[in-house]
Amino acid sequence: MTLSEWFIFFLAVQVIHFLGTWKLYVKAGRKAWEAAVPVYNAVVLMKIINRPWWWVILLFIPVINVIMLPVVWVETIRSFGKNTTTDTILVIVTLGFYIYYVNYMLDVKHIEDRDLKPKTGTGEWISSILFAVVAATLVHTYFMQPYTIPTGSLERTLLVGDFLFVSKFHYGARTPMTSVSFPMVHDTIPLAKTKSYNSDIQYPYFRLPGFQKIKRNDIVVFSWPVDTVRFFRDPSGINVYKPIDKKSNYVKRCVGIPGDSLSVVDGYVYINGKQTELPDRAETQFTYTFKNTGGQFSEDALYERYRIKPGEIGFDRQLQRPFVFLTKENAQKFKNKPGVSELKRRIEPKGERDSRIFPNNGKVNWNVDNFGAIYIPEAGKTVKMDLKSFSLYRRIIEVYEGSEMGIDNKLSVNGTQVLLNGNPIDSYTFKQDYYWMMGDNRHNSEDSRAWGYVPANHIVGKPVFIWMSWDTNAKGLFNKIRWERLFTTVGGNGEPVSYFYYFLIALAGWIVFSKYRKKKKAA
Repeated sequence: MTLSEWFIFFLAVQVIHFLGTWKLYVKAGRKAWEAAVPVYNAVVLMKIINRPWWWVILLFIPVINVIMLPVVWVETIRSFGKNTTTDTILVIVTLGFYIYYVNYMLDVKHIEDRDLKPKTGTGEWISSILFAVVAATLVHTYFMQPYTIPTGSLERTLLVGDFLFVSKFHYGARTPMTSVSFPMVHDTIPLAKTKSYNSDIQYPYFRLPGFQKIKRNDIVVFSWPVDTVRFFRDPSGINVYKPIDKKSNYVKRCVGIPGDSLSVVDGYVYINGKQTELPDRAETQFTYTFKNTGGQFSEDALYERYRIKPGEIGFDRQLQRPFVFLTKENAQKFKNKPGVSELKRRIEPKGERDSRIFPNNGKVNWNVDNFGAIYIPEAGKTVKMDLKSFSLYRRIIEVYEGSEMGIDNKLSVNGTQVLLNGNPIDSYTFKQDYYWMMGDNRHNSEDSRAWGYVPANHIVGKPVFIWMSWDTNAKGLFNKIRWERLFTTVGGNGEPVSYFYYFLIALAGWIVFSKYRKKKKAA
């Protein structure tokens, strides 16, 4: 929905509210017109139902408001003596329109000093659960979100089985675009395996101010730009595109920021002609081929010594040799293993074409190791539009700055002339920033080299903390926990330091202090 459409929708909601509650306002000792003034009517309603004024703020926070609206409906009818379970069910299943019946058909009286404490244990339990859901949803949506590393694209920097806390406030929290969704889940309701949202009504894109911009080589969580619904299809079998905030979350390293000129040369990233220097915690992996001269390749031994997981040794049919994913350090160890000879890093030759590589048209001689150069678009900057830029920026113009923003953009070519919606153009000015994301596991990562730019409105947050790390390949329950990674920071310099024992000490201190305070209070 556009801003004008949202304004009309907001006014319609105000009219519905006024028509359904003005008599109740009068019965509560207020003026009828107070039910018609936007925002002010909500403040007055909080006074009528004897709830704090700051509940009004919750009514205007996306996702939270979907939870709070039924609460306000129930509180409204209870403030006029409608306390039965039937009343509660009716006001919820009618989406609040039961209030019309109370407003016009019943002779009710306002209970000014209504007891807010639930009358039953069940009611108190429901109130506690509701408060917990609202608080958790608020934190999850706008401050900090838990995230699990599902794939090895950032090995060995972040490991499969790392459980992270992702900060929403570093780069500024992106307010939800999907207005109706199940709280505390992403795109699918667990167990039910059904969509967790309704995408018919969408909020405009908005991001709260952050205190940090994305820097080159930051690890970033973002919505996967090309994601479509894989399991929910319409009857024709065509994929249904997800709303931006319901696309799958990916985590990669941002190797290029807006305004950069980026290329990949023999697997290494170059920015503005200079090779990128990665942080000292970054561990880049490449594919190495080798000759097996009869050595034993026990999965347990390979994992313990070289961190080679099951499935990370394969066979290169083109070279007729086995291959393995290794860091430079582990490659030095692996080449000295008995039975291994001629260990060599595999590099796709410059000029060798790979149609799976962005811009996915088979017309550029780029591959996973030798790519570009390309310009990473910056908001407000203008580029020349020719046949080359047509391929690089077509998706940006048609989708990221087109259909996903409610704009019907169509880019086409007539001979050598680029057309936008049928009109000739020789330049284009970008409306938002873009980023280039890559995995540290360079030959085992589906990243920007496959699907291109990541728009600014797809940024989710910054991973800041590993609170748990689970190694499914280790033997024994105790060994499956990577103790050295518990409570470590994602960023920073030097070897990661675990703050797990400090946490245990702080927790023990808090427990002792709480018991002491409780005993003192009892005395």
